[in-house]
Amino acid sequence: MAVPVVIFPQGLDSISPAADAVLFMSLLNSRNLDLVVRAHARAAPMIRSIGLEPIPMGYLVIAPGMRVGEVGQVDVIPRDDPAGAAGYALAAQYLGMRFVYLEAGSGAPNPVPATLVRAVREVVSIPVIVGGGIRSRADAQPLLEAGANALVTGTIAEEEGLGEAFRGIVEEVGRARGR
Repeated sequence: MAVPVVIFPQGLDSISPAADAVLFMSLLNSRNLDLVVRAHARAAPMIRSIGLEPIPMGYLVIAPGMRVGEVGQVDVIPRDDPAGAAGYALAAQYLGMRFVYLEAGSGAPNPVPATLVRAVREVVSIPVIVGGGIRSRADAQPLLEAGANALVTGTIAEEEGLGEAFRGIVEEVGRARGR
């Protein structure tokens, strides 16, 4: 079985015809319009010409935001503002995005709060992806129970590699999926 290659782009230079699809991410809470839509307008003709499938995704940075918050020039969504997170996520869905990604930032001291994930899950029908600060099964469990459809585990992979903590997260995702 062939496994599709999906690009998590960092700019035009990361677009490749060797991939099958590209996450067409709009950093919705950025003050920099390049990251909300302008870079997309520049990339769209290239994506079309090489035949990549664009996968529209609303990208939301939650406090503390870490480096992505700085580079992305975001107004972070406060950790105690589930209504704000839900509003942005619902806007992403209404704009036609197929996913919403709640990101605390790579290396965040704590993951996105489960209360924010639950608030988003209650208002959207699109899949919810959560990342940033997930270091253990204990971090993963409340996010999955709150309705996360997928977890991004860059923090633990960066800090400890694909060892025991990473395997615990994978096992928790499997348990949540009934495997």
